[in-house]
Amino acid sequence: QAARSTRTIVIAGVPAGLLQDDVMADILTIHFQMSRNNGGDVEEVTYPTRNKGVAYITFEDQEVVESVLKKDQHLLQDKRLSRLYPLTVTRYCDNVSSSLIHLIML
Repeated sequence: QAARSTRTIVIAGVPAGLLQDDVMADILTIHFQMSRNNGGDVEEVTYPTRNKGVAYITFEDQEVVESVLKKDQHLLQDKRLSRLYPLTVTRYCDNVSSSLIHLIML
């Protein structure tokens, strides 16, 4: 079992305030479980976070992280959303999050 941080991705561009937080977390889970999005089994979705429009997705397998990152573009699509929302998907890294938090605290 890989360390949790290596199985986690950061999602930016989540449409905030459109739906209830738990509904948006469900939509994100579905999106990242779909094979057409290079997804796989999702262990946990962290949404909302302290940063507006940002979510964390932890997968059960690290290989899924690699395949999700290889997909050129992630478009969040659901019948409950009025349009497609492009998502920015990046690898989670402790250094990035701590430096971001440090900047926010300044």
